[in-house]
Amino acid sequence: MNKKEIIKLLEKIAVYMELKGDNAFKISAFRKAAGALENDERSLSEIESFTSLAGIGKGTSAVIEEYIQDGQSTVLEELKKEVPEGLIPLLDLPGLGGKKIAKLYQQLNVTDMVTLKTACEEGKVQELSGFGKKTEEKILAAIEEYGTRPERLPLAIMLPLVEKIEQTLADMKGIIRFSRAGSVRRMRETVKDLDFIISTEEPSLVRDSLLAMPSIKEVIASGNTKVSVVLEDVYDISVDFRLVEDKAFPTTLHHFTGSKDHNVRMRQLAKERGEKISEYGVENIETGEVRTFSSEEEFYNYFNLPFILPEMREDGSEVDKLTKEDRFISLQDIKGDVHMHSTWSDGAYSIEEMVEACRARGYEYMAITDHSQYLKVANGLTPERIRKQREEIKKLNEKYDDFTILSGIEMDILPDGTLDYDDEILQEMDIVIASIHSSFSQSREVIMERLKTALNSHHVDIIAHPTGRLIGRRDGYDVDVDLLIELAHETNTALELNANPHRLDLASHHLKKAQEQGVKLVINTDAHNLDMLEDMKVGVATAVKGWIRKESVINTYPLEELRAFLKRND
Repeated sequence: MNKKEIIKLLEKIAVYMELKGDNAFKISAFRKAAGALENDERSLSEIESFTSLAGIGKGTSAVIEEYIQDGQSTVLEELKKEVPEGLIPLLDLPGLGGKKIAKLYQQLNVTDMVTLKTACEEGKVQELSGFGKKTEEKILAAIEEYGTRPERLPLAIMLPLVEKIEQTLADMKGIIRFSRAGSVRRMRETVKDLDFIISTEEPSLVRDSLLAMPSIKEVIASGNTKVSVVLEDVYDISVDFRLVEDKAFPTTLHHFTGSKDHNVRMRQLAKERGEKISEYGVENIETGEVRTFSSEEEFYNYFNLPFILPEMREDGSEVDKLTKEDRFISLQDIKGDVHMHSTWSDGAYSIEEMVEACRARGYEYMAITDHSQYLKVANGLTPERIRKQREEIKKLNEKYDDFTILSGIEMDILPDGTLDYDDEILQEMDIVIASIHSSFSQSREVIMERLKTALNSHHVDIIAHPTGRLIGRRDGYDVDVDLLIELAHETNTALELNANPHRLDLASHHLKKAQEQGVKLVINTDAHNLDMLEDMKVGVATAVKGWIRKESVINTYPLEELRAFLKRND
């Protein structure tokens, strides 16, 4: 358990109290306690007494202690009994917080999405103080969209389900080998449905085991060669499991990995040789003989091609362009993660806990880059706190002789185009990341002026998540990416591939263009907890999709080479 989970609990209790209509003082007590924990720079394990924090009294401290010890909260469970369950999903509707929902519940007897829709359609909501006709119309529109599944879902939603299925398959009897296939194997940003290839000599046994998986909402097909189901997850997700003999596994995997254009080009290549590729193998058209392979590597080698990584199988041009000498970045090339957050701002773990996690990953270095002072909601660091944090980092560096912690900051580029700190502070930092977190609706011209300010600063080393997009949730701000790449090259500033699956920013096609123009890149997780450090795998896969080479990525450099890059403008 970490501090973020406790903060979330306290905020949840406050929301439930608000929905119930509890007095403002009680609600405020839980919100203040959440704020006190958020602002404290220690991790959960380092806080000896919660009542020692201003804003946490004996009552809220007891709630925290119970949750840490038992994993549940009596206060929250009692509140859940008193608040209609149907009110909770209403919090997902834009513009509706606890206070407004409480008013709808108390004055219009709204208890769920259906009764809210009826109240809106009858014009009752607009009559309440604090609402109005426009609010009512927005609520109705949001209700209509609520719960509808987009045709394609972000990797961030699909990957946890994929990994859960893979864990199930790993323990399943009768399976020789298995692999994900389709667009999720190619690491497309969005995925329609899921495909898995399974080799087995006992298809009936495997079929029955697949049909016994939890979360199956509907069975579409259940034969000995294919099992198709709909799994109930965040959304309903279609999953196909194809059961094949082991000798056909590589070509079946190749076939169902795609892409369509890649497979078309491979079939053309085979046809020129008098052969035909199918999921079962490679057939000699004249003799009818079918050749099978032990692996995809052997399959590609048969056509005198390098092994084409799944992430790169897209428009078919890779079949003709790639050579056996080509080498692209791999996870093993990453020597450090230089964008992450600690409890000093809005991270869940202390600097030392983040350090130990990075050392366990085999990294040589890392950078702590907490938020800057403008982001008050993220407990951003004032200049005084930066210097205090740097003292902690200095002490930790003395503890390790095989690892280095760089003292950095993720500095906001402010709406007026200025930077959040002056040069005096920035020149003290080992590494400076600049990013936009505000005023996304500004025009392209204004956004580009803000980015230019950062790019032209001698102290800014990296532009983080350069477009600000959240896949499937928002498009980001209006960036001229071509100009951004040009300016990054001119100023020798690195552009980030933010490995968070919700972001993957820059996108793979922009990464490719940046590399072609000689721009330096960096792959970071932007981790706010220990688990998010694992996102480096997704980041590297996205870089491979953009044909990125090790030499283009600054956090593949040994420490001294990285330091030389960071000091390039001194």
